[in-house]
Amino acid sequence: MRLELKDIIYVPGAVLPFCYELDLSELDFYGERPLPEPVKIEGVVRNRAGLLELDCEATSNLHLRCDSCGKAFERVLTVPIRFMLATELQNEEDDDILLLQGTGLELDPVVTDEVIFAMDTKNLCREDCKGRCPRCGKDLNDGPCQCKPEIDPRWAALSALLEQDD
Repeated sequence: MRLELKDIIYVPGAVLPFCYELDLSELDFYGERPLPEPVKIEGVVRNRAGLLELDCEATSNLHLRCDSCGKAFERVLTVPIRFMLATELQNEEDDDILLLQGTGLELDPVVTDEVIFAMDTKNLCREDCKGRCPRCGKDLNDGPCQCKPEIDPRWAALSALLEQDD
């Protein structure tokens, strides 16, 4: 979506509200597509004494797979997006300022980048997910498996002595 700001760019105190949906369902993360639902973007651009501020929020429902136990789950992702907007940059190093193209701003790449940066690199279905048994594959969230604990080879001789005492 292109935000055309010509009506507020030179009018201190002017406000331009906006609301739209962005389709990011084609984003692929290691074979998974976590954003099958549209991302809802709602916000405003304000002219504060000649300084343009972009303030919006992107919200969507993520469809994820737990990296520990493999179960599918959903989580709401809400990303606040705040930038200053400028027609020219004085300092190329400032990441908080977006450069306008003429009197407008192409918002889709900005929202896409911010949503991607806000996503976790590791997804757990719950904070205390126990994962799966590495030997039998049982989901340990459902209870313990029947596998006997592996004995560290460095302690095998001591374990054998303990079994003889029994």
